[in-house]
Amino acid sequence: MNWKNTASRYGSVSIGIHWLMLLLFIAVYATINLRELYPKGSDPREALKTWHFMLGMLAFGLVWLRLAARFSGPTPLIQPALPRSQEISSKLLHLALYALMIGMPITGWLLLSASGKPIPFFGLQLPALIGQNKELASQIKEVHEFVGTAGYYLIGLHTIAALYHHYIKRDNTLTRMLPGRG
Repeated sequence: MNWKNTASRYGSVSIGIHWLMLLLFIAVYATINLRELYPKGSDPREALKTWHFMLGMLAFGLVWLRLAARFSGPTPLIQPALPRSQEISSKLLHLALYALMIGMPITGWLLLSASGKPIPFFGLQLPALIGQNKELASQIKEVHEFVGTAGYYLIGLHTIAALYHHYIKRDNTLTRMLPGRG
């Protein structure tokens, strides 16, 4: 398999990052939701929050590599071609997903900064982006949680659309991004 995108399918770099990002999304959402199983202040709860932050920041780093891979070659064509309305809605959904992959880690980083908490990243501590401000932290937290909830819907819609194209429309939308296909 070619590592770069071609006119007919995504390259191994794009495919690998796509599926790695899915695993990261699952882990980020799982860690923040599973923390609720433990009492506030407990070690497992704090560990899950730390993993949530670190995995979110890892996703933030990888999205830039993903964008570089995305724009380093052609976008594989969907065959048969989509109607214009589906093409536009697909681009809007992908734009929203990229906004999620960039915006959520930034708001998380801002939230920790405004809360005066350390920003852990696999043994490192990232610098605060803004000064401590509890009122601002509360507002950022609301935005972060709202967009996080919206992320479930965006990811779900993306998944449903891929399956719709694969099983109903029977085009190559999904197969262009599946690993191990020629």
